[in-house]
Formats: sequence, C-alpha cells, structure tokens
Amino acid sequence: MNNYIQVDLFVKELKSQGKSASEIIWELALACAGWPYVFGAAGALCTPAHRKERASAAHPTIVSSCQVLNGKKDSCSGCKWLPGGVNVRQYDCRGFTRWTAAQVGITIRGAGATSQWDDNRNWSQKGKIANMPKDQLVCLFVRKGTTMEHTGWGLNQETVECSNGVQHFTKRNKKWTHWAIPRGLEGGIPLPDVKSTLRRGSKGQEVMELQNDLLRLGYPLPRYGADGDFGRETEEALKLFQGDNGLTADGICGPLTWAALQNQQQDVPTVRYTVTIPHLTELDARKLLEQFPAGRMQREGEEIV
Repeated sequence: MNNYIQVDLFVKELKSQGKSASEIIWELALACAGWPYVFGAAGALCTPAHRKERASAAHPTIVSSCQVLNGKKDSCSGCKWLPGGVNVRQYDCRGFTRWTAAQVGITIRGAGATSQWDDNRNWSQKGKIANMPKDQLVCLFVRKGTTMEHTGWGLNQETVECSNGVQHFTKRNKKWTHWAIPRGLEGGIPLPDVKSTLRRGSKGQEVMELQNDLLRLGYPLPRYGADGDFGRETEEALKLFQGDNGLTADGICGPLTWAALQNQQQDVPTVRYTVTIPHLTELDARKLLEQFPAGRMQREGEEIV
C-alpha cells in the first residue's frame, strides 16, 4: 500500500510527463488501492481525530477499524493505514471520485452520488451502462429506484471504487447501471499505456514484462526466469527493487512500481558482451537464455536464437 506522499509525488510526475487528465485520474485511482473507506470523507488524511469526527452508530467500522479509537493502542504506530510511518487518505464513494477529479482541476459537485448525478453541470454526457463508451474514462453509478447508491471510476471493463476501501476490479460488476463523462474528460481519450496491478498469482504477458524488467535491472530470477507466472521468486525480487527505490516493499506491482521500473530502464546503459561456454548443450543454453531475455545464442557463427 502506498502512502499519501508517494501518491502525491506520483501525480506530480504524471503531470510533468504531459499525461492527459484521464490518464492522471485513472493512474491516481489505482495508486490509492487499499486506502480506507470512511463515510463522509473526501481525501482527508486518516487520523483518529478525523475518524472521530465522522463516527456514527450507522457506521461503526469508522471506530472499530482504528486501533486508537477502539482502545487497542494509544498511538497509530504499526497501523496498516500508516505504511512506512506516513498516513494514507480516506474517502467514501462520492468523495473518492470528487477528490481524484479535483487533482486535475475537474469539479464534480454534490454531497452524494445522487446529487452528483442530478447536477448536469458535472457532466458532458450520460447514459445507461449498456451504451457505455469504449476507451473513455467515466464515472459509474448504481441506481436503486430513484436513488444513486454508489459511484466510482470505470474504464472499459475495469473499475476503481471506494466501498470496502479503495478497490480495483479488472472485470466490471453487473451492479453498475449508469455512466457519466465529467466535463473536461469528454472526447473519448484512450488510455493505451495503463498497466494492470500485478501480485502473486497473476499470470500472462504483463507478468513476463515485469520479470524481464527486473532481470534487465539486475534482480535475478534464477529458478523460473521470465515465465509469465508471478510466484514467490518474482515477489521477492520485486520487493528488493521496491526497497531499493523508496517504494513500499509489498511485492505488488501497481502504478508507482511500474513508473519506477520504466524510469530505471531509461537509466540503464546498453552493454553488449559475448560469453563462450564450451560443451554446453543447446537445451542448457536455451534454459540459460531464459534468465537473460536480451541475449542471443550462436553456434558456428549462425544465429539460431
């Protein structure tokens, strides 16, 4: 889990790179994954004092999830909401969309999901979920009767919402009924470079890309190499990389870690060298090359890999 300083610096970096408003909001939302839900909150730092202000009988977890307010400890030390000794922010669903949009100067008015939806100053377009546009960042809504009960961000099939904390889902739940494009994000801005959040158990091409990045940066994967399967070996190598680069060493590759990997790749000089290993079988050579994805194998002057 990232702390708020890491996320604030990440947003500054995205802006300096000239990222679009849609890209910044989406990557910011992903970077906030794991941050807590507190009813009525809209980006305030998670502290016992702020939680106490929001506490009510209708929302008992505001108190029960705080080790100071529930009496288990007399300070925030060791709390999961204090990664690296620095606070995270807290939200409810409408507070999350409002705060993330505000970071790029876009205003979403309304004290709740219903009032946000009803205020047409917020939106350039609206519609039912069956007609949701592709490659366009939108606010999603859940309608029950005449009330919008929930809101979050959506991009194609992916969603980021704050209900039981900030959560990222790669497949959109059927609960969502409506979408709306905030004014300032209209135009169908595509987000081609947004990568998935990877963790132990993930599989596929992006895992292989992560593994190759780690190998190029000198973080070995001696047993399995870049096999596209995120296991313990990849997790431990990723933790080492995160620790070396001032990130929370949780073994989860989210937006901040992807950005750090990309920045490090740009700083790595290209070095070409030749290693001759006599009496090495072709099978063993191919296994060795799995650990060095940029390598090539030659035999008798003829390139075969």
